[in-house]
Amino acid sequence: MKRCLIYARVSTKQQTTENQLPPLRKFAKDRGWKVVKELIDHGYSGTTATRPQLTEVMSLAKRREFDVLLVYALDRFGRSVKHLVNALDEFHSLGIDFCAFNQDIDTTTPAGKLFFTMISGFAEFEAAIIKERVLAGLVRARAEGKQLGRPRTVQVDPREVRALRKDHSIRQIASNLGASKSAVHRLLMQPSK
Repeated sequence: MKRCLIYARVSTKQQTTENQLPPLRKFAKDRGWKVVKELIDHGYSGTTATRPQLTEVMSLAKRREFDVLLVYALDRFGRSVKHLVNALDEFHSLGIDFCAFNQDIDTTTPAGKLFFTMISGFAEFEAAIIKERVLAGLVRARAEGKQLGRPRTVQVDPREVRALRKDHSIRQIASNLGASKSAVHRLLMQPSK
């Protein structure tokens, strides 16, 4: 018997989950699943990054305390396609199935597995496109002679560092020049010109 976790969400404290919970309970019962817990986020938008009960869902998943997550609809669970894909991928890696009642998405079935494969393919495609754009931007920036990486905050004359080194510690030099100890050390390691 599969252990089922039900997750529901409503956007305001005035709303109720009574449109979501009864059909989810019946669905689980009809499938022969044992509902081990119901977690409900009241007053949280779907775009809210941190929802206490959703965080608990992910924590319980990592501890493998349920076999299938049942939600009323995708928008009750995910705040974005990226979030949904990442969560589904994590569930898949943990051997946890996902069901969205209202959309007939059920990864315990062949059609549901196909849906998951398609969503994962789109996510991989999106990641590849983003990577291409970033690399193209880096190539363009280098071609334009732009300095990439973290800018140096303090310009220090190496000759001044070497002169101060005769009477001061690296820490004292760094403090006097407003530079980091690693920057002072790096300048001292460079061959003198």
